Amino acid sequence: MLVLPPRRRHVPSWPEYLADRAKRVQHPLLESYFAAGCPAPDTPIGEVPLVAMDMETTGLDPRRHAIVSIGLVPFSLARIRLADRHYWVVRPPRPLNRQSVTLHRITHAEVEHAPDLEAILPELFEALAGRLVVVHYRQIERPFLDSAVQARLGEGLRFPVIDTMSLEARRHRQSVWARLRRWMGRPPVSIRLHNSRERYGLPPYQGHHALVDALATAELLQAQIAAHYSPDTPVGELWS
Repeated sequence: MLVLPPRRRHVPSWPEYLADRAKRVQHPLLESYFAAGCPAPDTPIGEVPLVAMDMETTGLDPRRHAIVSIGLVPFSLARIRLADRHYWVVRPPRPLNRQSVTLHRITHAEVEHAPDLEAILPELFEALAGRLVVVHYRQIERPFLDSAVQARLGEGLRFPVIDTMSLEARRHRQSVWARLRRWMGRPPVSIRLHNSRERYGLPPYQGHHALVDALATAELLQAQIAAHYSPDTPVGELWS
């Protein structure tokens, strides 16, 4: 009896996914964002317009916690465009807790008169459209923004990212050397933003400020590409 192999389900690429969402979404802000698309997977990273993004939140669970600030820094491998940076403090739907205030130093007084996230979405989407987002730990920025947009516009937001923490994990958590370290009982190499930057000789910055951390992430990706990849590396090898 002839046994046919199981049919593989087609998994759309990010350009396909964004194009499909542009046809299906109802809100004009999302339609415009998705229609801007993203580079093809074989595009060299040196040719890709990038934007580093960081958020400060009231906690780690997007179902229970909220965004309080967002920082964006557009850049390329050759240049960081600080003049075009963006920074917003936004009012969360629930009061700040003491722990989050201690961490990101955004106070009750600052958020009291800050706008709701919905008010800055037009400017935020304009800054993101057509650019590939770069973050350090994608389990914060992507799910929090998806949840926040879903709550306000009734439709979610998924998008490709390059995760600088993931790139560090490939080298220091998933390599043969990393497995050998674990076998020898040595602690894993830290892939936090500050420690990752130290390995490339980048200067220390004060953390837990969305704009500063976005800048730190942009510089880290530039260093990672220079040290371990090249401007010709296809972006599809780097994004998640």
